[in-house]
Amino acid sequence: QVQLMESGGGSVQVGGTLRLSCAASGNTYCVGWFRQAPGKEREGVAGISPSSIRYTASAQGRFTVTKDNGKNILLQMNDLKPEDTATYYCAADTRSDCGWWSRKFWNSWGQGTQVAVSS
Repeated sequence: QVQLMESGGGSVQVGGTLRLSCAASGNTYCVGWFRQAPGKEREGVAGISPSSIRYTASAQGRFTVTKDNGKNILLQMNDLKPEDTATYYCAADTRSDCGWWSRKFWNSWGQGTQVAVSS
């Protein structure tokens, strides 16, 4: 099972930017970013595989997911809003049929990194 570790969270003001990083200990095929705000369910944000990049409506146009030359998966977040405040998690799986926003699909999860956006 691949180990994942997120980093890059922090506190920013409305309109600010953050770049989250997910370091994987091994090879992955599907990688997803999720977030969970207090009192709410965990929801998908963005996902990447060798053949596809996906965004949910809340991230489309503001967030960009990429993979660097190593095993790091990055989430660039621009124009942050208070509703983006949450703990952000990355998830990974080695299967090629990515389940994307189904939380049951993912074999590995990180511990999360907190993002706070204030007005």
